[in-house]
Amino acid sequence: MMMPWLRKTVLKKLLLAVAAMIEARTPHTAILATKLPLEVEREDMRPQWLRRLLSTGQLRSDRELEPFARDALRMASSGGQTVVIAMDQTDLSDRLAILMVSVRIGERALPLAWWVEEGAANLGFEPQRQLLDKIREWLPTGTPVLLSADRFYGTVELLRYVRRVRWPYRIRLKSHFSVDTGQGELTTTGELAAGCRERYLPQVTLFAEGVPTAICILQEPGHPEPWIIAMDCPPTRARVLDYGLRWGIEPMFSDLKSRGFEWAESHLEQAKRLDQMILIMALALHWCVRVGWNDPLELPTPLEKKAQEQTSDDHWNVRKMLRSRLSWFTRGLRKLYRLVENGLPLPLFWVPT
Repeated sequence: MMMPWLRKTVLKKLLLAVAAMIEARTPHTAILATKLPLEVEREDMRPQWLRRLLSTGQLRSDRELEPFARDALRMASSGGQTVVIAMDQTDLSDRLAILMVSVRIGERALPLAWWVEEGAANLGFEPQRQLLDKIREWLPTGTPVLLSADRFYGTVELLRYVRRVRWPYRIRLKSHFSVDTGQGELTTTGELAAGCRERYLPQVTLFAEGVPTAICILQEPGHPEPWIIAMDCPPTRARVLDYGLRWGIEPMFSDLKSRGFEWAESHLEQAKRLDQMILIMALALHWCVRVGWNDPLELPTPLEKKAQEQTSDDHWNVRKMLRSRLSWFTRGLRKLYRLVENGLPLPLFWVPT
């Protein structure tokens, strides 16, 4: 049974909310409530039902998402691949701050864990530590990991954390951090980057605390600011470009926002309720992505079959297939809609592994 720790009534309510989210594609409670497959005496009971679900103390987002997170980490680490963990922060109309940790799978990412706090706050290290500790528990034993994080997270605490747990990292730094290059005078990351296209510093210490790290600076044409990346290994151009792997989180945010579930339409003001709403959206996202990922394996299109027969990635059939390929989220969403419209059985919501 999926989520055996939940009472059956609570599990049923959660799954009904996920189904409504896939149909409505909005966290706006008034609209979402109309899509709930419920038999009610009065229509005003639907929003009440949804509000009670969002405020219940029987749901915990980390616990309920754990089976899906573990499965996503298993998929990402298949074949001994390095698992890319990305951290990013966003907000909801300056009412609520959201820290999101995701795992890269293919060209996109899936949510693993998050932290919601009221106010447009810059969340500190403690929420980061708690989320990363959970993910360390969920990772398959011996899995190689690369942590990629934006400028919010270039801090003494995070660098010490990744060094302690021995995770490789690519963390972008702000331009005002103090640096000791070991050549006499203190400088800043911005001064080191001024006027140069590429610069590699294999041994420096950051901040007043003197945290040891390597730094690579890369100014690419057309970009207004250089990347100033802290890393755990001797810096090279290829290694600094690893930081770009975190961009898999952007399609995920797009799916949660304008391209998918429109989370900006939420009018929720309490962190607890938004946390539960994100859980509903994350479960829907995981299901759609899994269905979309499996679909070309189970029912490839004629073009996909032709592309699979080619031995060269440069063959025109392969290039045409890549140009026309939908994201796993969009493909999964469309397949679920198509199955419902035709009255056909739906793929399993979760496949235990």
